[in-house]
This record gives sequence, C-alpha cells and structure tokens, in this order.
Amino acid sequence: MTTRDELLRTVSQRYRGSSRGEKSRILEEFAVTTGYHRKHAMRLLRTGPSDKRSAPRLSRRIYGAAVREALIVVWEASDRVCGKRLKAIIPTLAGAMQHYGHLALAPEVHGSLLKMSAATIDRVLAAQRERCGRRRRR
Repeated sequence: MTTRDELLRTVSQRYRGSSRGEKSRILEEFAVTTGYHRKHAMRLLRTGPSDKRSAPRLSRRIYGAAVREALIVVWEASDRVCGKRLKAIIPTLAGAMQHYGHLALAPEVHGSLLKMSAATIDRVLAAQRERCGRRRRR
C-alpha cells in the first residue's frame, strides 16, 4: 500500500500539470501499474493522496460463547432447521426447554437469543453445520 501511495504522490503532481493527451498516457500507465480501475485512478490522480486513512474495522462480537452454545442446543432440538425457521420457533422452543429442565439460561443469554436475527443465526451456526456435514459423510 505504501508503494502505491508513493507512486500516487509523484504521478499526481505530474498529472495535474499536464495537457489532455499527456494525462491520458499518465492515467493509462498509472492504472496498469497499480491495478486500479481507470475511473478510480483518475479520481486519485485528480485529488492527490489523502492524508486520512480509515482504520481497519474491529470485530464486533455481540453474542458470546454462552449465546452460541444455547443456540446450538436449541438448533439440535429443532432437528437442525434453517435460520429463518429457527428464529420463528426459538421463543416457544427455548421457553419449553427451560420449563422442562432441558436448558438453563441466564436472563441476558435468553434475551440475546431472542434478539438474534435469522442471518446472524445462520452465520453463528455455519461452523457447526460444517462439522455435522463432515460427520455424516464418513
């Protein structure tokens, strides 16, 4: 990334002071060298290097291990249905499992389990599904 930035600093000054024909050649050369799309390269050369860089996003795990484990237990009890169907039956199934002593959840874990979206359920269960799929094939 630093090499591209250095190249941008040197080429952008030359680009801004060039004629239209020279700009086309500089742009083509810059796009090929950096691998940027032509339109993106044009914008970069026109504006020059940016001092602001966004920091990489930090992982935001909202649901902890306790919620994931509870979800797996409920998923197994529901005969491994998909996330959309599981989302609909979690309130009933988790409540019944707690009532009959098959599942003991802290109130915050139960609340988090109820708030989880179907897409998040599928993401959380992806690794578990992969492991179950491997066991079946053997």
